[in-house]
Amino acid sequence: MKPTLQLRLSQHLTLTPQLQQSIRLLQLSTVELNQEIERLLTENPILERDEPESDATQGHGTAGREMQGEAAASDEAQAPASDSAREDEPPEARGEWGTDFAPAWRGSDDEDDGDRSFTAPDTPTLRDHLLSQLSLTNLAERDRTLVGILVDALNDDGYLTQPLEDIAALLPADAEVHQDELSIALRHLQNFEPTGVGARSPGECLALQIRARRELGPLERLALVIVESHLTLLASRDYVRLRSATGANEEQLRAAHRFIRGLNPRPGAAFARVEARYVVPDVVVRKLRNVWRVSLNAEAMPRLRINKLYAELAANGRTGGKALSSQMQEARWLIKNVQQRFDTILRVSQAIVDRQRYFFEHGEVAMRPMVLREIAEILGLHESTISRVTNQKYMATPRGTFELKYFFGSHVATETGGSASATAIRALIKQLIAAENSRAPLSDSRISQILGQQGIVVARRTIAKYRESLHIPPVNQRRSL
Repeated sequence: MKPTLQLRLSQHLTLTPQLQQSIRLLQLSTVELNQEIERLLTENPILERDEPESDATQGHGTAGREMQGEAAASDEAQAPASDSAREDEPPEARGEWGTDFAPAWRGSDDEDDGDRSFTAPDTPTLRDHLLSQLSLTNLAERDRTLVGILVDALNDDGYLTQPLEDIAALLPADAEVHQDELSIALRHLQNFEPTGVGARSPGECLALQIRARRELGPLERLALVIVESHLTLLASRDYVRLRSATGANEEQLRAAHRFIRGLNPRPGAAFARVEARYVVPDVVVRKLRNVWRVSLNAEAMPRLRINKLYAELAANGRTGGKALSSQMQEARWLIKNVQQRFDTILRVSQAIVDRQRYFFEHGEVAMRPMVLREIAEILGLHESTISRVTNQKYMATPRGTFELKYFFGSHVATETGGSASATAIRALIKQLIAAENSRAPLSDSRISQILGQQGIVVARRTIAKYRESLHIPPVNQRRSL
């Protein structure tokens, strides 16, 4: 084939480095954004954080103090008029409710990430607590060693999930440890605090707590029989078979059930190390003059600027001028993209609030069905952009803090030709179950019929799916005496 030259004209989209960075920053969460900025701050000397200058605000000498005094006096003079003018507005319009969750945003000055964590004071672990009791016993050295082995085999809830035969098989053969010795060591362990530790099943855990009482009356003896032999019937709320198995009447079963619920099925959970983590919302929603408005949370916005000294060196084109110019351009891109990221979040959040304003007025039952395409069409953006914005971005509202994705959901048809949000249907299911008679709880079919009477057509399978997503047990497990 003879080689030839051809001239073609075509159009294609090219992702510039600036556009790639903008897309990447948009999909990052607040924590990830701050981590990315910290990395760029170490790589680019031209970029720095714009920290508030406390010295400048304090003033210098008498002149600075006089200016501050005049400003404070003017603020005090204007405050009464402002307060009296807003007395007729609701608390949320005056922004008073905002102080309820403001401390949750704030941390120490050196914490720049959007994630806040609270770690409880150091408490002894379950193992340390048990070993400290073991050191106070008068057991022989061999028995102490066996009890210590069992302590190491406990899980976080204080249960011994591994059979004694398996534990004995794992020990060295020359130790000559028999299962009977481990059984005796387990009895010693089960006498330690917290009561119920060392149990091999929930029934045994509850039985240990009942037997630890000094006197066992009729109520305690009935509860002991139930937890040792009929705990499955109690868990499934099969009271008919439970009455025939125990010979107790309805009133006695009700008292025993109430007594068993007061026991602790997880004795070791009190020693677990729990770290609570908090998120800083990206936007805040307030009602101002009967209109729901969205504003950016200053705590979540990193403040960046260009170092003046390096900027002058890059402008003069002296030593390393080309490298500095490249870093200068990258710094400007980052500052622009960060600002654009928060502007996009603000626009999307305001569009969501405008669409879901009835939710903020009346709660979950008023949630409207909404998909990403609707917000994308309103703002003239692509659905993928809306998806990136709503992922791991949070909104603080008078009703709580929600991820932006929370406001999107599928719809269910109604008899009138409209649609209802899945979130609203979940809220209705929760309300119906909360108001039901515990002796005759509502089945999924009955809930479907009730919603059908309200004009919402929902199948029984859908009701069961929504109920499970709310972690609500089925009808047989909600029945009580």
